[in-house]
Amino acid sequence: MESDIPWPSLGSSDRLDRQIMHALQVDGRAPFARIGEVLGVSDQTVARRYARLRGTGTLRVLGLVDPLRIGLTAWLVRVRCTPDAAASVGEALARRTDTRWVSLISGGTEISCIVQGAAPGQDDTLLLQQLPRTPRVVQVTAHALLHVFFGRDLSPLTRTGPLGPAQTAALTPPDAPARRLTETTEDPVRLGRDDQRLLDALAVDGRTSAAELATATGWSQTTVRRRLSELRSSGALYYDLDFDHATMLGHLRASLWLEVEPARLAEVGAALAEHEEVAFAGATTGTANLYAAVVCRDAGALYRYLTGPVAAIPGIRRLETAPIHRTLKGTGPHRDTRHNTHRDTHRDARRTDSPA
Repeated sequence: MESDIPWPSLGSSDRLDRQIMHALQVDGRAPFARIGEVLGVSDQTVARRYARLRGTGTLRVLGLVDPLRIGLTAWLVRVRCTPDAAASVGEALARRTDTRWVSLISGGTEISCIVQGAAPGQDDTLLLQQLPRTPRVVQVTAHALLHVFFGRDLSPLTRTGPLGPAQTAALTPPDAPARRLTETTEDPVRLGRDDQRLLDALAVDGRTSAAELATATGWSQTTVRRRLSELRSSGALYYDLDFDHATMLGHLRASLWLEVEPARLAEVGAALAEHEEVAFAGATTGTANLYAAVVCRDAGALYRYLTGPVAAIPGIRRLETAPIHRTLKGTGPHRDTRHNTHRDTHRDARRTDSPA
């Protein structure tokens, strides 16, 4: 039976583009030569295709920090506004550097976003002061993210992309962290003061070369490579793809807040993580103790998903569904802040070896 999942819908992109995207989802810093070898094309072809995807704003690789692995709290925040204020408040949230996945939901009357909590000693005004005092903000609720069942460097592309298991295995980096269905008991990874310059550069472009990272940090390229491997293997650093979400217009995306029996929370989360429709799933604090973001072909597909796979999972007491009206910001920086695209396009077209 044909899947209800439209991912990825990339307009004029062809199968090779989708294969390259899937390869970069597996390893965002994979050398173009290795990707070309696995896909059966030249490294120049891969570099040229990637440069076009990146230059048109369709795709970008980002190096991101998992706040749970460095001892910080991430918050799922819902902001209810007066109908005339949601768009402007949402745009203001999208411009902040501590927000991701800022979306208008519930017909555009509510905003949802993920906020990375401040480190000890840093200002935390977004949650504690600014939002509740913003004019025309009616209500603010925040749920701490406790565990991720599906997300980070995994996406629907990981499951429904065109690469086979052997190709995925060939592209998986040796320092990739082991997958965990339950939360790790390891101590948080401690970041040094100099790590921030490295992470800031990767948050803009996860494929920034070791030479450029060495310039940014003042380290040697050997130190850069060693630290990248350490951070990745610990799970503190991961690589994700930032898509142009305009390509997904017409596809129905929705947020699900589920109230789950505590004894079955891990079981329900693991079950959702196996669903093709799920783009993200995580355990949270609050009465709704599990959050999921899903993507379906249309309203009928969402109905079939909710009344079929979701309804079949035991332990769910209550479910709230909120369609996503518009995404203002995804994984990466707010799109209004992007610049130097022309320069980056030519730089990436010339890059045919590993960024590491």
